Amino acid sequence: MLKKEDLPIIVTGKVPGEKAAKLLERRNNAIPSALCGKTYPVCIAKGKGALIEDVDGNRFLDFIGGVGVLNIGYSNDEVIEAVKQQSEKYFHCIFNVVAHEGYIELSEKLNELMPCRGKEKKTYFANSGAEADENAIKVAKAYTGRKGIICFSGAFHGRTNLAMALTAKKAYSKGMGPFPSDIYRAEYPYLYRAPKGFSRTEAIDYYLEKLTCLFDEAAPASDIAAMIIEPIQGEGGFIPAPIEWVKAVRKICDDNGILMIADEVQCGNCRSGRYYASEYWKEAGAAPDIITTAKSLGAGLPISAITASKEIMDSVPAGTIGGTYCGNPLSCASALKAMEIYKRDNYAKKAEDIGLKVRSFFEELMKDNEEIGDIRGIGSMLGIEFVKTKEGKEPASQLVSDIIANALQNGLLLENAGSHGNVIRFLAPLCISDEQLETGLEIFKKSFMQAKEK
Repeated sequence: MLKKEDLPIIVTGKVPGEKAAKLLERRNNAIPSALCGKTYPVCIAKGKGALIEDVDGNRFLDFIGGVGVLNIGYSNDEVIEAVKQQSEKYFHCIFNVVAHEGYIELSEKLNELMPCRGKEKKTYFANSGAEADENAIKVAKAYTGRKGIICFSGAFHGRTNLAMALTAKKAYSKGMGPFPSDIYRAEYPYLYRAPKGFSRTEAIDYYLEKLTCLFDEAAPASDIAAMIIEPIQGEGGFIPAPIEWVKAVRKICDDNGILMIADEVQCGNCRSGRYYASEYWKEAGAAPDIITTAKSLGAGLPISAITASKEIMDSVPAGTIGGTYCGNPLSCASALKAMEIYKRDNYAKKAEDIGLKVRSFFEELMKDNEEIGDIRGIGSMLGIEFVKTKEGKEPASQLVSDIIANALQNGLLLENAGSHGNVIRFLAPLCISDEQLETGLEIFKKSFMQAKEK
């Protein structure tokens, strides 16, 4: 029986094993090829904590965590019981027609928790991060009466039509146009790749100038409803927004009647060392107007949330928000129990402690290895950028692919990020044990060394 404290082991010698290979063949025959990649030939049978067991009995430690969904782990007993109890009452009701207490209670708790502006706040739910971001933009347009949106280089906001337009990497939207108009992209402050020779202050000034140029060259500020920003970019390479830049952007928004949307789909729910990363912004006097979150909010069940002040939320016309499954009772029950556990067991502190250990490990590895160019992030949302040389900073994309492939065969799941795929992201479940974390980091080192020798 799989236990949450178990360690990874490959019993088939090579991955995939026989049973997984047969199941993957069925997958390839039944499912569009766009969903059938070869990087992860893994078929889950069970999951506990930060560990999964595949259909052949191989056990993998997971440093991907459902791309930020599994802060609480694969199957938490308390969450299972909460969902089970709700399932015995009713599975579904559409909130636009029939209210249920779980939706209301979860909204109340998020209104207390979210570090966005406003004395009184209101929250409503959607099903995914992309839907949350689309809804935040609906809200911003309703409140401001404007149509323009500013997004940023490196951004990822989802795969719906509007979210694809907001997302920077066009591999996610190839051949899918036309896209909505009045979307403008500014440069995100990627300090590691700022113009050579710039100090931190000079780099931040450079990125701010690039942003304000949009008002002259693309759309006047009076046309812009909102700027949507990830406090820590995910797909873009795990890049934190420098707080000095955030404060300056907050002032630009205030001076021009523009709303600031914080996309906390991935970095929320304790991942950053705070319950929400926007708490860092609020502490600096730069709280956002609207916050979106999803992923670990529901502990694995689909739910996302949009929160803003009462004044902003009540500007939205009836009929323009909501949906059939939004705020599903099972998802609300899961989210409520997850929130209780996150608070009770201080998951934000867990993230901070894990992040310190992981950062220290990689900084030590960086000293003796030319290929590690940068280590960055907040809390336990960390990115390790690999380059061919520290001086040239040329992206080492193939090296990262080799590390990921080696790690899989050694019992560790890793994923890349960044526009060149040369960043490895760290998103292990926050319930990971010390022994598992140490084991995973040693597997990482081993896989890196194997890739270097190739």
